[in-house]
Amino acid sequence: MERRLAAILAADIAGYSRLMAADEPGTLARFKELRDKVIEPTIVQFGGRIVGSAGDSFLVEFTSAVSAVECAVQMQAGLTEQNANFSESAQMAFRVGLNVGDVMVEGSTIYGDGVNIAARLEKLSEPGGICVGRSIYEQVNGKVQYTFADLGTHRVHNIPQPIQAYRVQASILRPVSKPTLPLPEKPSIAVLPFENMSGDAEQEYFADGIVEEIITALSKFRQLFVIARNSSFTYKGRTVDVKQVGRDLGVRYLLEGSVRKAGGKLRIIGQLIDATTGAHLWADRFEGSLENVFELQDQLTAKVVGAIEPNIRSAEISRARVKPPNDFTSYDRYLQALPCLYEHSVESLTRAETLLRDAVERDSSYADAIAALANCVFRLSLAGAKEFSEGMRAALALSRQAVSLDSNSAEVLATGASCEAACSGSFAWSADLAEAAIRAKPNSMYVLMQCAGAFAYAGESERAIDVYQRAWRINPIDPLGFLIIRGIGIAHFFARRFEDAASWENRVLQQHSYDVVARRYLAASLAHLGRLTEAREMVAEILRLQPNSSLTRSRRSSFKYGWMSELYVSGLQMAGLPE
Repeated sequence: MERRLAAILAADIAGYSRLMAADEPGTLARFKELRDKVIEPTIVQFGGRIVGSAGDSFLVEFTSAVSAVECAVQMQAGLTEQNANFSESAQMAFRVGLNVGDVMVEGSTIYGDGVNIAARLEKLSEPGGICVGRSIYEQVNGKVQYTFADLGTHRVHNIPQPIQAYRVQASILRPVSKPTLPLPEKPSIAVLPFENMSGDAEQEYFADGIVEEIITALSKFRQLFVIARNSSFTYKGRTVDVKQVGRDLGVRYLLEGSVRKAGGKLRIIGQLIDATTGAHLWADRFEGSLENVFELQDQLTAKVVGAIEPNIRSAEISRARVKPPNDFTSYDRYLQALPCLYEHSVESLTRAETLLRDAVERDSSYADAIAALANCVFRLSLAGAKEFSEGMRAALALSRQAVSLDSNSAEVLATGASCEAACSGSFAWSADLAEAAIRAKPNSMYVLMQCAGAFAYAGESERAIDVYQRAWRINPIDPLGFLIIRGIGIAHFFARRFEDAASWENRVLQQHSYDVVARRYLAASLAHLGRLTEAREMVAEILRLQPNSSLTRSRRSSFKYGWMSELYVSGLQMAGLPE
């Protein structure tokens, strides 16, 4: 494989999912206009070559670092100028990251850490701005008319060493402000990723897990509107303006902090901030041995809740406490599995399965880990990584085991509701579990998403859509939001709104072209619309991605009513899926 040194530009649209949810045709039309009028002409002008694009993002290669920076500045200036023609709520703010690195070349595509670092720098950029790495800065400083603001070092996903970042400062750059989400009527909070102060990159998962547990505990309180983990974690490794984060997420309060784990000791520092003013409302430090980690988490949660809602009774705080497993190492494995569950690839889910099986082997009474394992096995079965019937039976058995161990955990109940509906057809029991899960945690994105799926399998399309949309509001910038989009499409399909179903599933494929489940429902929708040529093309792609797909397998899907199975299978049959 050819290798060469290249300057790489990575760009995407900030808030693209929100724009698509508000106006899909208009968003696509505006993006095409900006691409044709500004993006592609500017890239050509400065000698760049587009080497990749997916949905709202694109990747460009340059032979010169100076050309890459000049292109980025001129492109952002042109985009800002064109955005003035759109309403404020429809404006598209691009984030741009630049890096110089050694890349591998295969055909028209490039790979390597040089590309990955450019993508991470793009995530550190503000909307309408440009963020560059040290390699770019050292090559262009003094050769361009722009100045650079040092943003410090950042630890970013899948890059072993911290990266140095700089913001390009130019008078013609006018970052586009994102529309502000309205504050909910009740107190609202986001818990930002805690900084890992342990000096050990391998302990990053532990700091993330502490935050996950705090979000989980806070989400149990009906008095609070709590932003879900995935939206909060988009700020991981970034220098943030607390007021801007509050506007981005539509919350009044932010909790930030740090975790230091050394030997058998743990120190947690947390501070509560009013994002509307930037004022610090409360700060505290908690220290103790790792065997008391759950007590420390509960103390922090109680303090935060008390600072936001003094009238919350101590009994409600007590109910927020999460029962710890008997073996800390089991908990450790569970924390390591959580990031893998938030990804969608077969590889990450397989890694999660290994970690969760180890956790369960160490503590067979750990209901949360067993429920997470059930969800993992279910998703692997849908993805074709496990034999379908066997995988569904295994997921169902695990979910029932978890419910029998802890019928008070909302996550356990929601996983049980989803598995009962999808794997066994026990819809009455599934409905009871879903109702109990939502009562226990009305602010949990995971709980709402799982229960919405159960409602969809039961033919309650309108209710499913409503619950999916509530989950979306809690997670306005969730990287896994496509699972909600896919679910809404499925609900529309069984409501016989095939045009809407096709539209929603198409949106999933713009982000994840390998999602076979979305392709199945898209193929069936197109067939029922009479668009058989497109439907058959979709089936051909399904068979390429998952050769064992068949009508026989599709008939095994569990739906409450016979007409649902007939609607689904007949659509795939018309689309040409083999028996």
